[in-house]
Amino acid sequence: MLTHIVLFKLKDRSPENIENTAQVLRDMEGKIEELLSIEVGTDVVHSERSYDIALTTKFANLDALKAYQVHPVHQKVIEHIASVRDSQASVDYES
Repeated sequence: MLTHIVLFKLKDRSPENIENTAQVLRDMEGKIEELLSIEVGTDVVHSERSYDIALTTKFANLDALKAYQVHPVHQKVIEHIASVRDSQASVDYES
């Protein structure tokens, strides 16, 4: 099992913009065969070090993650994220 976690800090950190972007991420559910599970959460602490959105996804293996990364649905999400993000960080690990 491969877990892919991405944290997003948005340019516009308004609650409406954060929720809109979180929904764009949630909308991938059920549309990408390789995506076994998805969880999207928004920050509730709002500290200086906080990111706005956390995305946690699970895949069978690294090949499935690679297929997800080029999937047309994910590519549309990437376009949206590129237009709204200030920064992001990610980690991928096997369990």
